Amino acid sequence: MDAKTLLVLEFPQVLERLARHTVFAAGRARALALQPTGSLRRARALQDETSEARLLLAQHPEITLRGIRDIRAAVEDARRGIILAPDALLAIKATLARARDLRRSLTRHQQIAPRLADLAALLPPPLGLVDAIARTIDEKGNIPDNASPTLARVRADILLARQRLTRRLERMVRDPAIVPLLQEALVTQRGGRYVLPLKAEFKGRLPGIVHDRSASGATLFVEPLPIVEINNHLRELEQAEVQEIRRLLAALSREVALHAETLLQAVDTLARLDVIFARGHLAEAMDAVRPRLLPLRPVEENPAAEAPRAAATLRLYAARHPLLPPDRVVPIDLVLDDHTLALVITGPNTGGKTVTLKTAGLLVAMAQSGLHIPAEEGSALSVFHDLFADIGDEQSIEQSLSTFSGHLRNIVRILRRADHRSLVLLDELGAGTDPQEGAALARAILDYLVRRSVTTLVATHYPELKLYAQATPGVVNASMAFDPRSLKPTYRLVIGLPGRSNALEIARRLGLPEEIIAAARAGFHPDELQADALIDEIHRQRRLARQERRRAEKARRRAETLRSRLNRRLARIEEERRRLLEATQTQAQDEIAALQDEIRDLRRRLRRLLPPEEAMAAQSALRAAEKQARDLQARAEEALAAVQDETAAPEPPPVATPPPPLTVGARVHVERLGATGTVAALDTEAEEAEVIVGALRVRTPLRHLRVLAPPAPQGTPAREEIPAVPAAPSPGLELDLRGLAADEALERLDKYLDQAYLAGLPFVRIVHGKGTGRLRIAVRDALAHHPHVRSWEPGLPQEGGDGVTVAKLDTG
Repeated sequence: MDAKTLLVLEFPQVLERLARHTVFAAGRARALALQPTGSLRRARALQDETSEARLLLAQHPEITLRGIRDIRAAVEDARRGIILAPDALLAIKATLARARDLRRSLTRHQQIAPRLADLAALLPPPLGLVDAIARTIDEKGNIPDNASPTLARVRADILLARQRLTRRLERMVRDPAIVPLLQEALVTQRGGRYVLPLKAEFKGRLPGIVHDRSASGATLFVEPLPIVEINNHLRELEQAEVQEIRRLLAALSREVALHAETLLQAVDTLARLDVIFARGHLAEAMDAVRPRLLPLRPVEENPAAEAPRAAATLRLYAARHPLLPPDRVVPIDLVLDDHTLALVITGPNTGGKTVTLKTAGLLVAMAQSGLHIPAEEGSALSVFHDLFADIGDEQSIEQSLSTFSGHLRNIVRILRRADHRSLVLLDELGAGTDPQEGAALARAILDYLVRRSVTTLVATHYPELKLYAQATPGVVNASMAFDPRSLKPTYRLVIGLPGRSNALEIARRLGLPEEIIAAARAGFHPDELQADALIDEIHRQRRLARQERRRAEKARRRAETLRSRLNRRLARIEEERRRLLEATQTQAQDEIAALQDEIRDLRRRLRRLLPPEEAMAAQSALRAAEKQARDLQARAEEALAAVQDETAAPEPPPVATPPPPLTVGARVHVERLGATGTVAALDTEAEEAEVIVGALRVRTPLRHLRVLAPPAPQGTPAREEIPAVPAAPSPGLELDLRGLAADEALERLDKYLDQAYLAGLPFVRIVHGKGTGRLRIAVRDALAHHPHVRSWEPGLPQEGGDGVTVAKLDTG
């Protein structure tokens, strides 16, 4: 990529924002050195890494690189034979331990972050250094006694010698003959030697060696002769302690030097991971989306004038400049069709033309650097081999170049290098010279770029370029909208319409006399006045269309709300009707059962009390009553069955229609997941699609998708078709129940399944281990009867086999 262009587009400022999310110096340096790639495969891989990092940050926020240090300088010192200080060795230990934990964590989540797991696999094992440093240096940087047997023995000798010395000195400071000679009755140290504070006037009265004198000269610090030998022995032991510590640190430093290359590679891998997670953090901070990256289409030079074909795709929805405050930036839709080679943007000064150019260039550079872009879902970009921009003042006092000359030198450089694989951004093309000559030159330059099929965005004030765009296939007019009432730009890009001059309207509203405005208008060519009037009418009709569309959308939303309300009310009425019918049927059955019991009881009593001939007659009456009871029961059961058939009657079979096409926004069934979702992006080249399933975004082959509902009407932007991610937070795709009692495990499982269902997860993994199998049986029995679980199956061998159960949830 052209370094000058990236500087003009303020790409380094974007990298500075990225670097703020890194956690150590090596990652920051790598972030600041990030450059866009011209390789489609590499750009897609970088985007995959950023998406995986965002998913991990959302589902597993405990995964972090915090605690990693930049140990490269310490490793290089060790390689040169320098003995490392304890704090440097502790930094190496902490970095290796954190790398070990990171490798384990990312490997465990390989299913959702395969690229990051592969990168983490490059991290080395601890190499024994972690344990060696931990045995030698404690967390505060001190060397403990048990670091070596020699150190433990020397420190024990030091303790004994110090105790012996202090006992001798304490006896001396309590000696009545010596106390009057001392400034204070205490033991102190000078130069590592134990001394007594002697009054200066008694010099010589206490035999010994003077090591120091107070600032006033009134006190001499004297080492009494009787303790000189003990002091010497103590000093020798302290030197032995220093030598042993030095030996231990030297051994650790040699171990570091032995693994220097591996440690430096580990730092490089950690720096790569640091930048990837920083890209994820930055994407979240900007509320960015992953753009769909597409290859450049092959084109022929000198395309046919009737139907030129653009090499590149440039489709940005609600794009925002990443460096402007989010509460002030106005999103723009910058969408070029397959036959648009150049876009000519016109509009008032300070209307947003330059910001539009910079936004397009910056988002292209960000996408090709693996950064998600501040735009809406459905945005798509080609991966350009080169990006060129001529924006801003190119005047150079040192080289005696005018603004026009500076711009022209830059444009000459661009024209030499640009081809159909390039994106060219030109601000105020042809400005800085005679308007007629500048307009002619601007038109010739733009025509040259169009003939070479170079994707070009041009900002200009020249009306000649508006006419050129209107008359030239492959070139489209666009304008920055302007509100004549407030005399302020709206900063919105309108593609398909040229901008018009607002000078006279602004002058009128600012109070310029009408006769002057009329005289100025009389100087216009009639065709120009007619064109301005036509543009005004088109803008007015578009405003009316937008207002009508907004009204229709409000009416549609109101109708949807009313329909939802009515459906809920009907559902409640239907439920109440069924409840009443069921209660009535239950009551009838109870009454019939009571009647049958009464008849049976009466029969028994009749047999006991009546003569046989009278009992026979009574039995006939009882049989008739029983028949009536059975008829009543049959009618009650028929009534209940009719109610059940009515309430559970299936919908009439739909009329057979051909399957709807697979497009962005279509509702689809993902066969491999057994779940439904919405198509976010299509890659016909790779025959793959990105599908939003609940809170997840998955990539799957087209053959594994079945369209469930027809796509939205043509012309509806893809960004409006993609549903919002559910508000409920995701509990993660995996629940580990190992080591828990069955009751506690089932309670946690029930809460977890509720959270996963609310978050819209299509499936979850329950890790229960193999063991005795009791926990596995309990978990699977609970899954079989849980209302949110559609089905379950044992995990695959690479997932843990029978120690894992994969439950597919009912996502609706």
